[in-house]
Amino acid sequence: MNKTYLEVRKDLFLENVKKIENYISPRKIIPVLKANAYGTYLNRDLDCINHFDIIALARVDEGIEVRKLGYQKEIFILNQPALEELEDIYRYQLTIGISLPEMIDKITQPVKVHLEIETGMNRTGIVLKDLENVIERIKKNPNITVEGIYTHFSSADIDISYTEKQIQIFQEAVSLVKKEFPLIYIHSSASSGLLNYKDNVSNYTRPGILLYGYEPFPMAKNLIPVEPITELVTEITFLKDVEENTPISYNQTYLTKSKTKIATIPIGYADGFRRILSNHQEVFVNGKRCPVIGNICMDSCMIDVTGIDCKVGDKVILWDNQNITLEEISKNSNTISYEILSTISERIHRIIK
Repeated sequence: MNKTYLEVRKDLFLENVKKIENYISPRKIIPVLKANAYGTYLNRDLDCINHFDIIALARVDEGIEVRKLGYQKEIFILNQPALEELEDIYRYQLTIGISLPEMIDKITQPVKVHLEIETGMNRTGIVLKDLENVIERIKKNPNITVEGIYTHFSSADIDISYTEKQIQIFQEAVSLVKKEFPLIYIHSSASSGLLNYKDNVSNYTRPGILLYGYEPFPMAKNLIPVEPITELVTEITFLKDVEENTPISYNQTYLTKSKTKIATIPIGYADGFRRILSNHQEVFVNGKRCPVIGNICMDSCMIDVTGIDCKVGDKVILWDNQNITLEEISKNSNTISYEILSTISERIHRIIK
């Protein structure tokens, strides 16, 4: 049995929720649980998600999964759904973000919507100059109930002036929509935005990475001291001693410099431990950091445990937020913590505590 697992601390997740709520009060949160709750699978824990009256997901199929799990409250789909998904939207009573004008005329059964406003992300959304026409189009369809309005700040961690322009556009859009519809949900900020800005019109925010205890930008924890909720662990499955100048793994990218004790661990790039980490990442074994040597394979990789008292079955920590952090893994992978966490493979067992 493969003993590789991602441990997820539900108690820390809920503590992070409270810390964020206290920081943004009187605004409330719409927790972003897309991509299997950033790879933690907390979206599959009904006890956890029942803490919220509304949750945000990215796709209709994610919403269906959570509804089938037994969640009876509001499920908001952030991304513009496809026209062919409307029957599922009706059936599973999903609230959708809408920015595609063609969708307005195709809705034939009661649906709650949030209007997505394009303010500078340039992904999806209704541009300000088209908003009045969209409003009039919606008013002609009695099946549509406009409950919310939202946008997304693209650069809230790095660019003040650009974000302030986005806020201004969003405020203008909110003013127009409020004249026609009694809005319940007005939301613009994800993790970076809620830490750095207040747009004076929003009554909700959409935290994502902060919920899971990781920083959207360096030093963010100085503002909200969230705690990381995951630990990625495996074990030694094979040990051997090799001589100097022994090639390790594919393509001989690593040659031992002396007699070396090699351990094999059952995690590889198909599990989300990226090949780019070959020869420049460490893991933690019995109190010591050990280098990954040779190219990381699809299902396994090798580490140098020379001088370490260890045996087959001993615990190996990929990250634990103390000895090795997710941020270190992300930096060495030339990416961000969001990507590493959300792409841990389904082959990796999740243990929710």
